[in-house]
Amino acid sequence: MKVIRFSNIILISCLLASFISCRKTAVPHPYGYFRVDIAPHSYRMIDTLNLPYRFDLPQQAKLICRDSKDGKFWVDIYYPNLNASIYCSYKPVKGNLIDLLEDTRKIVYKHSIRADGIGEKAYDHNEKNVHGILYDLRGNTASSVQFVLTDSTKNFFRGALYFDNIPNKDSIAPMSEYIREDIIHIMESFEWKK
Repeated sequence: MKVIRFSNIILISCLLASFISCRKTAVPHPYGYFRVDIAPHSYRMIDTLNLPYRFDLPQQAKLICRDSKDGKFWVDIYYPNLNASIYCSYKPVKGNLIDLLEDTRKIVYKHSIRADGIGEKAYDHNEKNVHGILYDLRGNTASSVQFVLTDSTKNFFRGALYFDNIPNKDSIAPMSEYIREDIIHIMESFEWKK
C-alpha cells in the first residue's frame, strides 16, 4: 500500500511540475523579409544607333530592346537582382501630345484605388529640350514610380516601374526608393537624338 501511495505522489508531483514549468507565454514574432544588398549607384551611357534617344543606364540593370505592335523603340530596363523592370515605351508625337499625356495620366490614376496618394513633380531641362513629369505612387500599388518625357513636338517617352511579385510597400520600399533614384538620374541624363 505504501508503494502505491508513493507512486501516486510521484506521479502527481511530476504532473504538477510539468504544468508549472511550461507556463511561458507565447509571443508572436513579426513577419520578416529577406535582406537585399543594394550596390552603390553607378551609370553608363547607352547610345544605340536604332533608338531616337539616349540616357545613362544603371550599371546593375540590363537594357532589353523590344518592339511591340503598338510601337517601335520600346525598351525594358531590367534589374535581375531586384526582380524589377522599368517598362519604357516611345511614341512619335503627331499633333497628339495632349492625348498621349492624358493617356499616361489615366494609366497612373488607375492605381488610385490601391494608392495612399499620388504625387506629381514637373521636370524641365530646357537646354536638352526634355520636359516631363515624375509620378510617385504611395501604398500597395502595382507600380510605385512612373514618368513621362517629351520634347513637346516630335517625341514622347514613358516609363513605369514594376516588381515581379505581389506588391507590399514594406518589403519593396528600399528597392523601390533605390530604383526611384535611378529613374531621376535617367530623366536628368535623357537626350533626344537630332
